[in-house]
Amino acid sequence: MCLVPDVLTRDFAEAVCDFERFLHAERGRSPHTVRAYAADVTQMLGTCAAQGAETLDDIDLPMLRDWLARMSAAGLARATLARRASAARTFTAWALRTHRAGRDPAVRLQAPRRDSYLPTVLRAEQATQLLELAAVRADDSLPTHLRDRAALELLYGTGIRVGELVGLDVDDVDSARRTVRVVGKGDKQRVVPFGLPADRAVRDWLTRGRPRLVTASSGSALLLGARGGRWDQRQVRDVVHRVLAATPDAPDAGPHALRHSAATHLLDGGADLRSVQELLGHASLATTQVYTHVSTERLRRTYQQAHPRA
Repeated sequence: MCLVPDVLTRDFAEAVCDFERFLHAERGRSPHTVRAYAADVTQMLGTCAAQGAETLDDIDLPMLRDWLARMSAAGLARATLARRASAARTFTAWALRTHRAGRDPAVRLQAPRRDSYLPTVLRAEQATQLLELAAVRADDSLPTHLRDRAALELLYGTGIRVGELVGLDVDDVDSARRTVRVVGKGDKQRVVPFGLPADRAVRDWLTRGRPRLVTASSGSALLLGARGGRWDQRQVRDVVHRVLAATPDAPDAGPHALRHSAATHLLDGGADLRSVQELLGHASLATTQVYTHVSTERLRRTYQQAHPRA
């Protein structure tokens, strides 16, 4: 159901709802992406309406630039501004293509480039310590500790996203082949292998943990919360933060750090970039290449610390 704030005119509200349906049905975007784009477009239309726009044809480039400038002045990150500009461009291009507008005012809309950064990555020994801590906690056979260990082993062992993790069903795990079927961005499926430690952790959870939490509402969800419902991303983040806090010298990071770490350690171990791209489910090889920069940066630091002529 499409819920649009009352501040928008009826025409604007209907356009946002139609745009949501387009993103979901034709673009195959995830529910999270659809919600984010709809929220960005709703805010954009509200700002334009406050400047006198009553129809989509009333929106012009200066209005859109003013919208971005206001958010920049409010201190929003460059990545947020870039995403909102992308949402605006997608919306106005769709409006022109579907004859809801006679022109595309955002075709020349530009946002500040995203800040370049290197992702947080655990050292291999830190990742090992984290998983050993999870295994120690699981020794008490509490179902939630068995689940936590399985989740951490899968996150690091496969490099999947946290949203992909909580979306897994029991039938997605093939223990015989030690693979997991993942539904990624754009509803694209891929099969990702995992190792023996993750296999043991998942088996323990399925045999000794999940049966003690399962309820009539659990359905086929692989990972369950304490009340038997499908585990959610916020709870996974809490577990990762808690176990990382107990890991010596480990950075304070979330589940994505385990994905970053898996990719970096694969490349450090000799995996080729294309294989890592497929494992991570990246649409573009350029997205995967950031991990080669992480490895190069680590090599540079090692050189500076060790070489007498550095």
